[in-house]
Amino acid sequence: MNFYICRRGALPTVGNLIALLCLLLAFHPTARAQVRLPKLISNGMVLQRDVPLRIWGWAKAGERISVRFRNKTVRTVTDAAGKWQVNLPPTPAGGPFVMAIEGSTKISLTDILIGDVWFCSGQSNMVHQMNIHDVTYARDIREADYPQIRQFWVPTLTSLQAPQSDLPEGQWKAAVGADVRPFSAVAYFFARKLFDRYKIPVGIINASVGGTPIEAWISESGLADFSALQTIIQKNKDTTYLNSLTRRQPASATRPAPPVDLGLTGPAKWYELTYTPKGWRPINVPGYWEDQGIKDLNGVVWYRREVDVPASMAGKPATVFLGRIVDADELYINGKQVGRTTYQYPQRRYTVPADVLKAGKNAFVVRVTNTGGKGGFVPDKPYCLFAGADTVDLKGTWHYKVGTAYRPFAGGGFGGGINAQNQPTALFNAMVAPDIQYAIKGFCWYQGESNAGRPQEYQKLLPALISDWRNQWKQGQLPFLYVQLPGYMEYNYLPAESGWATLREAQLNALSVPNTAMAVAIDLGEWNDIHPDNKKDVGERLALAALKTAYKENVVASGPLFQSASVDGNRITIRFTSTGSGLITNDGEELGEFAVAGSDRKFVWARAKIEGDKVVVWNDEVTAPLYVRYAWADNPVQPNLYNKEGLPASPFRTDK
Repeated sequence: MNFYICRRGALPTVGNLIALLCLLLAFHPTARAQVRLPKLISNGMVLQRDVPLRIWGWAKAGERISVRFRNKTVRTVTDAAGKWQVNLPPTPAGGPFVMAIEGSTKISLTDILIGDVWFCSGQSNMVHQMNIHDVTYARDIREADYPQIRQFWVPTLTSLQAPQSDLPEGQWKAAVGADVRPFSAVAYFFARKLFDRYKIPVGIINASVGGTPIEAWISESGLADFSALQTIIQKNKDTTYLNSLTRRQPASATRPAPPVDLGLTGPAKWYELTYTPKGWRPINVPGYWEDQGIKDLNGVVWYRREVDVPASMAGKPATVFLGRIVDADELYINGKQVGRTTYQYPQRRYTVPADVLKAGKNAFVVRVTNTGGKGGFVPDKPYCLFAGADTVDLKGTWHYKVGTAYRPFAGGGFGGGINAQNQPTALFNAMVAPDIQYAIKGFCWYQGESNAGRPQEYQKLLPALISDWRNQWKQGQLPFLYVQLPGYMEYNYLPAESGWATLREAQLNALSVPNTAMAVAIDLGEWNDIHPDNKKDVGERLALAALKTAYKENVVASGPLFQSASVDGNRITIRFTSTGSGLITNDGEELGEFAVAGSDRKFVWARAKIEGDKVVVWNDEVTAPLYVRYAWADNPVQPNLYNKEGLPASPFRTDK
């Protein structure tokens, strides 16, 4: 191709103008448009069985498009914007099939399956991949051979401006071998349970982002009744406003530079073998340093210990488990960095190269950085070194020294902008909107932790999400399955108020929306981990909910759910739905976690016993009880009411 450049002062010739015009046209997007498909419609996709299928894409305006699938051809013409869409007839489960799309160019899609497609979304507990839980589910990963279970992982994206038409990347992957590692663990076990039962392909579209609130997943129209959020949405569309948030504030308010870390200065750094420790104090691992003599410190604390390694482990690759650390850490062994994590939530599992360990004493040094709250090593997690069949326990007495303490800061510094993924509509626009033309079976939702501080608002937002997504997909009242939050944080041995319990109540109340089902997970949490390891039971309880709600099977899909309460003297009788074959305690002990109160609403623990399909609750000191609560806490100690099918009762209260 020839490029023509006019010298200053020279007039272009007719030939030059024609050539330049041809060049511009060649690079005009419409002139060069080829048939293009959305990322979801690609090789290996799973299409929804038994419903009309939309296949869509883009090409040059006015271009004729044909789609051939299973010996049937459907034709259309692109509109003025270059958009095209065809509808394929309902197809039973099966495959693999091929699909041919033809316009000015041809596309051939292969390995297409027809089955059930589930849109799985939420925050980090829906994100958490099999890979993160590869110790607990090592066998499941090793034996994964489900070519008909496939996942499309939607990349993390935001848009504050408007719904997007496509995703920038993504592909379908089958649950076979190492390819199962990036699968959402909850979604994988959900899909595997359905596949084992029905033997039809299962597709997962996973659009989930850790730490995100529910309003980020709802469209602008879906938030029409939330005036405060509408105000934020409109502000966020103003780029001038957004830019103003990130402008530097006056120098007097600038955040001071962090003090120098003493462990990284001097002739030898504290992790180096040439360093001689002086002035280090004993501390227990695991544990938080604020609980062990270091008061209110945000900063850097170094830990060190000489670990005896047997000769059988020397010179071999090994693995270190360092539980969880708040917030960030760097692990050094014999002066070499072998692991690093920048935030508190991942489980620390570091691979040690073969040339690092030696027989006898080995210097283990951990540099821990914490910026808020308690810092250190989270209790009740695994802390060990192992290679082959040998294991060395790393719990016990270490020594510590403070590298630096951050000074308190109350100034403004940078405005800091906003966290886009937490803004209303931001994730819907970028991660959900591109998917809504893709036919699905239903939804799986695991979220709520980020809204636990605003449970009353969640009471309205969860039904709004359900309604919005159903309206967006235009497939009627699609089944909506969701997980009620598990127990989390410290145990409280006295009745108390709880934001997490109130949010669980909002989730329970959403069952009033038709064609919904909730997987109770109150017994599947961990007090010290917002990301509990047990993802299998969560996924399988969601699958049970699907059997009843989406597949209309006559199964017990839930634990006991509060129905009504009646007062008779000093006793309250509680009735439940979903009692299954009968009520039991799962541990054989007396019922726990029931509390009663009179008109003063001061709750005290109560005795409780099962009478048929009812529970009778009382406290002899409360002569005129009016209200009852069950498992009403961030993390109830003994929520042991179940049905005989092994499913736990949902927490509830009668004093709303």
